[in-house]
Amino acid sequence: MKTAVIVFPGSNCDRDLAVALREVAGEAPAMVWHRESELPEGVGLIGLPGGFSYGDYLRSGAIGARSPIMRAVAEAAERGVAVLGVCNGFQILTETGLLPGALLRNAGTDFVCRDVDLTVASSQTIFTSRFDAGEPITLSVAHHDGNYFADDETLDRLEGEGRVAFRYEGNVNGSARGIAGIVNESGNVLGLMPHPERMIEPAHGGTDGRRLFEGLVEALG
Repeated sequence: MKTAVIVFPGSNCDRDLAVALREVAGEAPAMVWHRESELPEGVGLIGLPGGFSYGDYLRSGAIGARSPIMRAVAEAAERGVAVLGVCNGFQILTETGLLPGALLRNAGTDFVCRDVDLTVASSQTIFTSRFDAGEPITLSVAHHDGNYFADDETLDRLEGEGRVAFRYEGNVNGSARGIAGIVNESGNVLGLMPHPERMIEPAHGGTDGRRLFEGLVEALG
């Protein structure tokens, strides 16, 4: 399966995401600079990495969402290509409108950088097929603006449609209803604040993140 990782000025987890994709998919992803206007032909999975695109100037992800390559990413998502946005990638996905809601400053305004306990809210997505619904897992977070917000109508719709993928156990950053990750209506776009690419081998302290990538590779073939 061909994969691609988008690289923005200020990305600092692009190599981590690339390593995870190479380890699980068996092929190094194409590293696509944000000023490009086209994606490599035949890409089946696009990764938007964590970091601080454009130094989080204006709002986290606001400028990155307007990079030339994001038009191609949005068009690919509309065609059904899988898109995974991690941390800053999640912020960019909300800024582009590919996912609803917004990521606000953490409750208490503290930067949170640690392993956190999560619950898999749904196993009925291509991103969570290797998990059981309700299963506890552990991933790492490192963010200052990970407090997920949406109005009650949107939150009710996300929950009613089974589009909440992951929830925090405990109040990590103040996110509405403990939401840590959501998918779009078609189920091919996932945004999450925790970093699955940082939990793919025992040396990382756990391998729960690896199952997300393994499930994707299996689902996308």
